[in-house]
Amino acid sequence: MNEEFLQYTWKHGLFSKEELSTSTGETIEIINAGKWNSDSGPDFFNATIKIGATLWAGNVEVHINSSDWLKHKHQNDEAYNSVILHVVYKHDTEIKLPNGTPLPTLEFVPNKRAHESYEQLIGEPQKPACAARLPKIDPIYVRSTIDSMLVDRLKTKTGIISQTLSSVKNSWNETFYRHLAINFGFKTNALPFEMFARSLPLNTIAKHTKNLEQLEALFFGQSGLLNEQLLGDDYFIGLRHEYSYLANKYKLKGIESHNWKFMRLRPSNFPSIRLAQFAALFPQSEALFSRLLEIEKPAEIRKLFKVKASKYWDTHYRFNQPAPKKVKWIGESSLNNILINTVVPFLYLYGERNNKPELKQRAFDLLESIPPEQNHIIRSWKLLGIAVENAYDTQALIHLRNNFCEQKKCLRCKIGAKVIVE
Repeated sequence: MNEEFLQYTWKHGLFSKEELSTSTGETIEIINAGKWNSDSGPDFFNATIKIGATLWAGNVEVHINSSDWLKHKHQNDEAYNSVILHVVYKHDTEIKLPNGTPLPTLEFVPNKRAHESYEQLIGEPQKPACAARLPKIDPIYVRSTIDSMLVDRLKTKTGIISQTLSSVKNSWNETFYRHLAINFGFKTNALPFEMFARSLPLNTIAKHTKNLEQLEALFFGQSGLLNEQLLGDDYFIGLRHEYSYLANKYKLKGIESHNWKFMRLRPSNFPSIRLAQFAALFPQSEALFSRLLEIEKPAEIRKLFKVKASKYWDTHYRFNQPAPKKVKWIGESSLNNILINTVVPFLYLYGERNNKPELKQRAFDLLESIPPEQNHIIRSWKLLGIAVENAYDTQALIHLRNNFCEQKKCLRCKIGAKVIVE
């Protein structure tokens, strides 16, 4: 017997509710089973249970054996004084709360058919485990699962943003700048971009938004890429000269150039190009996030981040190495990546923190305006007949596969829960 399955059984009432009683013989009536808790603390919050003639409001803890309470050391945790009922598969010992009060215990037997279905699902080597039964599931449940998975994915992403926000005294613009920088590095250069952004505060950048050459001097100087060689063309030498003045003025210390990775990257993805494109964002607005909050239409948001590197980079991918002419616009796939992984989570979190549902909706609308991502996870869902229309769907399905299917968290998935009870 699996403890999580017992929790699932309690949540969905998959057991006989006739003549329920505690281990001491008091009758039990379940008014509200409570809210399933996935974090630390009791398994279910805010339950309402009538025990004997008394109506109780509090939390519920579920175990395979009553003695698991002691194994998990709940008797030493005052957070468990709020538990009003101990639900177990096997009652093998009487339990007391940390304050010494006897804890009422209910021994129950889960629905046999549901348990067999669960065991079959968990034992299935294929991922998702429900693949064979998925075509029979009502599309409503599939759609509902996609919606809930997207919200779950956004909460995961916004959790990381919240940590940065706290570390910079709740400056949304500084936080957005740092996370946007990380995204501009994509996977390969995410870390050096983060180091770069930490070394160059946004308030310093804000003083030079009217002068792109000064911005580039700051960006390339702090990146360490201006230290690669002593001689170069006029553009390179000009940036070195300008940066020397600015670094002295603001007491700046850049990162080392060896942090950047050029190997096995397409030239259009070189960090030199990404830095130039990143610098090109700031003449548009000294506070990009504040500007973003003012824009309502997805097409206009897209336009804000559709930038190109300055003219020098039309004929270069690296300093002092001429190349055939090509305007270095940020590509569509790169732009979509930035919108999905930075812009959307920030709109969602700001809307949630400031009670602005219209911003959360704007985040959803933006995802729906972006074409679906193309990768092996999405292809596998399509083969199972799941309709994929946009990035809203793909982000949800990626989260579902990585965080639920791969980890066999079928009980926490609406599709899995439906499969088990059918």
